[in-house]
Amino acid sequence: MIAAGIDIGSRTVKLAVIEGGKPILTRKALTSHDPLEAVRTLMNGVEYDAIVATGYGRHLIKDYLKCAAISEIKAFALGARAILPRCRVVLDIGGQDTKAISLNESGDMSKFEMNDKCAAGTGRFLEIMANALGFSLDEFSGNALSAKGAAKVNSMCTVFAESEVISLITQGASRHEVALGIHQAIVSRSVALLKRISTPQEVFFAGGVALNKCVGVLIGRELGIPVFVPEDPQIVGAYGAALHAIYTKKLLLNIDN
Repeated sequence: MIAAGIDIGSRTVKLAVIEGGKPILTRKALTSHDPLEAVRTLMNGVEYDAIVATGYGRHLIKDYLKCAAISEIKAFALGARAILPRCRVVLDIGGQDTKAISLNESGDMSKFEMNDKCAAGTGRFLEIMANALGFSLDEFSGNALSAKGAAKVNSMCTVFAESEVISLITQGASRHEVALGIHQAIVSRSVALLKRISTPQEVFFAGGVALNKCVGVLIGRELGIPVFVPEDPQIVGAYGAALHAIYTKKLLLNIDN
């Protein structure tokens, strides 16, 4: 059986097509002002027996595709557990929000916390801060890790943080030190979420920000535990949605295995 999962995030649309429970095709596109068009482009030529949508735009897309939809929490729990069976804690930092999810021994979600009040500490925040310092996103992470010390960044409001960054530079702080300070501020918020749901022994780090090596390294240092980053951290939710599509299709067909 071939199943597809589509994750319509605030910044990126992700598609995962699986067969035998394993990905055979993954695609990504910017959500843009027209998420339906992004979905049409991603799904061009894709064949499947079942499909499930997740993410911010799941209700819009489920009507377009005439399919079921599940929450991002459930999709990430399913995807993370399939990739790392021992997974008990998932941290997903995307373009506009941060989610911390605790799983029980069966892999079901037992508790979660979410920061969705603003873009603070998310991918969009990192993009703006990198731009304020004159770094590309790739340079931003590497230069933060190479800093010998960190400049204290107090504000996590995107507008005020940008002003604070400029002020720190004019006061003589190096761009590397400010970059590390920004990453430490993001990590402090993420660690606080994790501590509210569990006492993790290991963190499964997903979402676009998981591509930022500095964030993962600092989380590991702060908590003193391993941080597992999958090969493609952006596709975890879509993968989980595809797994759910297989499950629901089998229920409809009354198939046991």
